[in-house]
Amino acid sequence: MSELNLETKTTSFEESLKELENIVRKLESGQTNLEDAIKDYERGNELRKNCEQRLAEARLKVEKIIKNSDGNIAKEEISYDE
Repeated sequence: MSELNLETKTTSFEESLKELENIVRKLESGQTNLEDAIKDYERGNELRKNCEQRLAEARLKVEKIIKNSDGNIAKEEISYDE
């Protein structure tokens, strides 16, 4: 994965997703000239990568909270089938 710029790295998942959705709407409208459309596409691609990276990081942190037979609460890492 290519390196994200500092601005994108510090953007939250929610902010990146919102901006990405706005870019998609703008591109789908067809009201953008070619140069701006290319810039928007490149920015959108960077935001997509940021969202994917943040989701991957979150996925690694997810734990399942379980109640043992003795009534105690414990955490268990969730395994993912890939």
